[in-house]
Amino acid sequence: MITTTEIHDIKTATGLMRTTLYRPDTKGQFATIIFYSEIFQQTAPIARSAAILAGHGFVVLVPEVFHELNPIGTVLAYDEAGKDKGNADKWAKPLEHHDSDTCALVDFARAQSFCNDKVGAMGVCIGGHLAYRTALNPDISGAFCLYPTDIHSNTLPCQEGNDSLSRTGDIKGELVMVFGKQDPHVSKEGRKLIYQKLEQVNANFTWQEVNAQHAFMRDEGERYDAALALQMYLQAVAFFHRVLN
Repeated sequence: MITTTEIHDIKTATGLMRTTLYRPDTKGQFATIIFYSEIFQQTAPIARSAAILAGHGFVVLVPEVFHELNPIGTVLAYDEAGKDKGNADKWAKPLEHHDSDTCALVDFARAQSFCNDKVGAMGVCIGGHLAYRTALNPDISGAFCLYPTDIHSNTLPCQEGNDSLSRTGDIKGELVMVFGKQDPHVSKEGRKLIYQKLEQVNANFTWQEVNAQHAFMRDEGERYDAALALQMYLQAVAFFHRVLN
């Protein structure tokens, strides 16, 4: 499908959130995928990922995940300065603010004439965590989480007992969890902790561990694995066509 792109500044409980919307350039109503970026916000690789999903018949929303902490339109570079700033933002924004962002995104999607009422989430790196976190919202039918960081470690700021791992039992939608075995950000022990929690609460989930490094989906840099990335896109498209129908 040919796609079109729009920019929307969505009101949230913590300020305006610049969100890029990708959708099929044709009439009709489509399910929505909230696509969460890495700490760098909407870089060129993230934009290309969103366009790929939209081209398979979805409305894709890419929010600026740290909109409270940066000027609207901020994109961080894939360098040490960008990494330092993005990590600082990650440690500064409470998970509760991400939760209110989710509510605003769902409300926005359902107010659009080209969206139906079905909403899912997908993300990479911290975005994988945010997709997992978004699934706490009962309006989210499914989440595809790629190498999600910080779930196992409970290192993101939040109220006591409100970390994502502890809240796993509140997830009602279906999850897909994908990890790279060579990813230094989520150790074998960390992956085991998440898996055991999902089993403990009888979650509806699929689990994959692949031979890849962190950020293997990012089509810039030496860690990119094109074959695995294509495999994940195909799986994600099939997953969302199933859970969002």
